[in-house]
Amino acid sequence: MTDNGSDATDAAPGHPAYGVVREVTPYASVLLCNNPGKMSLDGTNTWILRAPGHAECVIVDPGPPKKKAHVRRIAEQPGIALVLISHRHYDHTGAITRLRKAVGAPVRARLSKYTHGAPTLTDREVIEVAGLRITVLHTPGHTGDSVSFLVDWEGQRALLTGDTILGSGTTVIDPSDGTLRDYLNSLNRIIVEGEDAVLLPAHGPEHPQVGPVARYYKAHREERIDQIVAALDDLGVSAAEAKPMKVVRKVYADVDKKLWPAARMSVKAQLEYLREG
Repeated sequence: MTDNGSDATDAAPGHPAYGVVREVTPYASVLLCNNPGKMSLDGTNTWILRAPGHAECVIVDPGPPKKKAHVRRIAEQPGIALVLISHRHYDHTGAITRLRKAVGAPVRARLSKYTHGAPTLTDREVIEVAGLRITVLHTPGHTGDSVSFLVDWEGQRALLTGDTILGSGTTVIDPSDGTLRDYLNSLNRIIVEGEDAVLLPAHGPEHPQVGPVARYYKAHREERIDQIVAALDDLGVSAAEAKPMKVVRKVYADVDKKLWPAARMSVKAQLEYLREG
């Protein structure tokens, strides 16, 4: 029951709610794509940003390829003025072409490969659109091109963190261009610049404040580093000599083996961090 005695079925849906444009703040709504998986959690969150009553809106992360119904639902949103991309992974960028064909809005990303009809995003850039002030923060680590979007509206703030901080679980570092050193620096930046903002992640549920989640992420990474150092001692090898999967078997022994390939990616990044000193 709610406080006013109405039936709980009358309440707005919470996460996860597929195919529903769900308001999270007065200026941010989410459309959850039905692409659940071990890497995407419940699916990819497509964010719709619009100041109350404003004719324009901004779409953040249109989602994976081959999800026609999801793209149709996005395209139904009136006044799409801009599409923003948090990072290069296909579950965020795969729908760009289909959405562009539907609405023709410019697409902006950190990488030129995913940018269409507008410049690439730059760190500290401020975008004034849809009645909002959106500051671009380069927050690499998960990938080299990862960005977060700090949204301001009438003194209220939200931080769209992409995959840098998730709504549940922890983030995998992609060793092809992500590094643990960059990731820890990005967490520190997020703590400083987004402490009191609402957390709007690309996967999982929203949280009322970024700061506590970001500090948990930092502590978790530091704990994992300590565990890996201990595992290296047990194995009698250096970070340079260690085989990532052998480390995974020791450090992630209590984790579902289906997640070990993802854990291996993070371990590779952690071993590189230790090699660098």
